[in-house]
Amino acid sequence: MVKDVKQTIFLSRPLQDVWDYLTKPELIEQWLTKNNFLPVAGHKFQFSSDPENCENQITYCEVLEIIPLQKLSYSWKHSKGNIDRTVDSVVVWTLLEKNNGTELQLEHSGFKLQEDYIAHNNGWTECLEKFSNSLSVTKN
Repeated sequence: MVKDVKQTIFLSRPLQDVWDYLTKPELIEQWLTKNNFLPVAGHKFQFSSDPENCENQITYCEVLEIIPLQKLSYSWKHSKGNIDRTVDSVVVWTLLEKNNGTELQLEHSGFKLQEDYIAHNNGWTECLEKFSNSLSVTKN
């Protein structure tokens, strides 16, 4: 049974700091990958993986919804290597102010194959660890 990726982390940082790491291209690159993101509904952008670390892939996205300091969602579409298969899904980030910090919730939905769910779940676990580390190191 295919399911949605749902992950939550708590960061001892204000909402604005966390929001910046979700919406500023140079900060997104620190924990995810190169991009040309703009925090504007309807903006089409790409994430591009580093060809030195893995097979270079481009993920095509479009900002679907943006509520500053609360919610960001975008489409997420890419092909898997040489296989004629496309992952066409949606990423939603939700921020909640809690306990002198920020709870960051991720939901990535729309997977048709279990192996795509597993790969993305594992990938987001790594990315959220980098997110947390980048935020704590850079924003002291």
